[in-house]
Amino acid sequence: MSSEGSHSPFESSYGGDNSRIKDSDRLECKICWKVYDPAEGDDYWQIPPNTPFSQLPDHWRCPECDGVKEQFMVLSD
Repeated sequence: MSSEGSHSPFESSYGGDNSRIKDSDRLECKICWKVYDPAEGDDYWQIPPNTPFSQLPDHWRCPECDGVKEQFMVLSD
C-alpha cells in the first residue's frame, strides 16, 4: 500500500472542512468547473457579495449543476 492511502484523492478538495479555506478563497466545482468567488457572491441563491464560502448556508449547492459544497476545490492563486 502506498503512502497516498492516507490522503484524499483530490488534495485541494474542500470536503466540508472550513479550516482548509480562507475567507477570500475562490472555490471551483469539480463537476462543472463553476467558480464561487466570495467577492461576487451568488445571484442564483441570493448570496450577497463578500460572503466567504465557509459562511454559505448548509442547503447551498452549485448554481450550475446542483453539486454539493463538499464537491468544491480550493483554487490556488
